[in-house]
Amino acid sequence: MPVDQGGADQARAESIRPGNGDPNSFGGGVWIREYVSGACGAEGFSTGTAILESGSVLAYHTHSFSEAITILSGEARLNVQGRSYRLTAFDCLHVPRGVAHEVRNDSPDFPLLALWAFASAEPSRELVQQSFAIIDRGMSGPAPDDPESIVRFQQAEIYQLSEGALFRDLFAGRFGSVGICGGYGVFQPGASLPCHIHEYDESITIVEGEAVCLVQGNRYRLSGRDTAFVPTGRPHRFLNHSDSPMAMIWVYAGTEPERSLVDAGHCEGTLAWPASVQGGI
Repeated sequence: MPVDQGGADQARAESIRPGNGDPNSFGGGVWIREYVSGACGAEGFSTGTAILESGSVLAYHTHSFSEAITILSGEARLNVQGRSYRLTAFDCLHVPRGVAHEVRNDSPDFPLLALWAFASAEPSRELVQQSFAIIDRGMSGPAPDDPESIVRFQQAEIYQLSEGALFRDLFAGRFGSVGICGGYGVFQPGASLPCHIHEYDESITIVEGEAVCLVQGNRYRLSGRDTAFVPTGRPHRFLNHSDSPMAMIWVYAGTEPERSLVDAGHCEGTLAWPASVQGGI
């Protein structure tokens, strides 16, 4: 359990969500897992995965907030008001509030797994009883006046946050999202990020290998889409102590990424973190 430091609000402590928890049926071969939301104390965002069996469709629906859909495995056909795109592993589609979209798994043989991120702590979907003429865009992107945006994983800019830790931003305000941003990070063996905090809540889902997660003196091991929820202002870091690469999808409840470095002792627990900072900066 997280350590109580100076009367910290335990409702806003970190939590670890198992990646293999039982999903909820959405009907028609579609299954939804919820990782981070208001149910675990998150504010302003939620994350989870959708599993679509072969030939399944998550029918047209809208949200009253931004959504980002990142493909984890399989191949997706994403239709946005009839504009049809093909997405493969780690490609990301952002859909603004109020824009109807559906997710299809046209494969006869393989399931589709996608990570969803909502700019709301209360996940919801409103089904749309409307049909749209299909315009096949394939592997191309939206037109300049289309509301949706796509970041192709292979074309995303790669940047290094620390030695051996390479990141790609997949959705953010500069790509059209409002209230959420996120991306992909891969850590080579021995790589880590410095101890840091954020001005907003974060969700981190491990999509390859095994991660060591340190949060204010608490240590966790994550793998197999295990997801860490880290509230605003709580010192944390991720390390790869294994002999193989480790990769994550991170999501912030903010429109653009930001990080503030703090002394490593705050993550290790050898330095106390001020109670006045806990839960907010």
